[in-house]
Amino acid sequence: MEDLIQHIRNTPKAELHLHIEGTLEPEMLFDLAARNQVSIPYPSIASLRKAYQFNCLQDFLDLYYAGASVLLTEQDFFDLTWAYFLRCKENNIVHTEIMFDPQTHTERGVSFETVISGIQKARERAEKEMGISSFLIMSYLRHLSEDDAMRTLEASLPYKQYIKAVGLDSSERDNPPSKFERVFNASAKEGYILLAHAGEEGPAEYIWEALQKLHVSRIDHGNNCLSDPTLVQYLTEQDIPLTVCPLSNVALAVVKDISEHPIKKMLKLGLRVTVNSDDPAYFGGYLNDNFIAITEALQLTKSEIDKLIENGFKYSLH
Repeated sequence: MEDLIQHIRNTPKAELHLHIEGTLEPEMLFDLAARNQVSIPYPSIASLRKAYQFNCLQDFLDLYYAGASVLLTEQDFFDLTWAYFLRCKENNIVHTEIMFDPQTHTERGVSFETVISGIQKARERAEKEMGISSFLIMSYLRHLSEDDAMRTLEASLPYKQYIKAVGLDSSERDNPPSKFERVFNASAKEGYILLAHAGEEGPAEYIWEALQKLHVSRIDHGNNCLSDPTLVQYLTEQDIPLTVCPLSNVALAVVKDISEHPIKKMLKLGLRVTVNSDDPAYFGGYLNDNFIAITEALQLTKSEIDKLIENGFKYSLH
């Protein structure tokens, strides 16, 4: 097992499902709160870490949005993104596809320009100094209206050269992909690649909707496809990848225990699964931690690990 763990650490990898706001470690959150004179409802880093116990996606989102309140300036977004790139170097990630949520910030009065400028400067520095390539995925928040998403699309247009794709995240329950059909159609016309979170807490039907109504080329999460054999067959035949996030699934009670995670089964069924960390500051691990956790719990072989790593590169947005 130690050989496999060392192999994971030594092998260059790609990460396709990473929310930059979800890399905000408690230490940085406290530093930024002090720098920006933002009040937070936790007296210490330890008390904040203790709050990272979630029963569902909504529990996490409540804390996630509260944490984002300390991000106010271009320097804040640069520091956040640069800290993630340093983690990429530690994890031997050579390509990453970073999701960001403009609405989380614009609704607090932070400009789109402030957000993307800070992130972009970190991307440029990481490419220059560490050779790490990256793409940006602009995610629409599904608990907000489609009109709000449309305004976000409009705000993104001056910065199109920095953004590769659009996605759909936040509260999945009662917010089906079909709610965003118009804005995804408009996003496609602007040249953005289309992606969406589906089938994490939502049913397999949400995956069908994302594919048939939003016309996405990649599904983020997708665990619940396993409840629909026809959907599994379709995903394999159409070569549609799933960006799976094992530690996230356990933290949010999508899967009870890492030993019950379906990723090995998904691989055996021929699904194009990749391993990712999602919101690593909140879910207890970056990319290597996710690989190591499933390798130990599911007794993955070297060939299975290599297939998962290979898929990360094969199904990137290049």
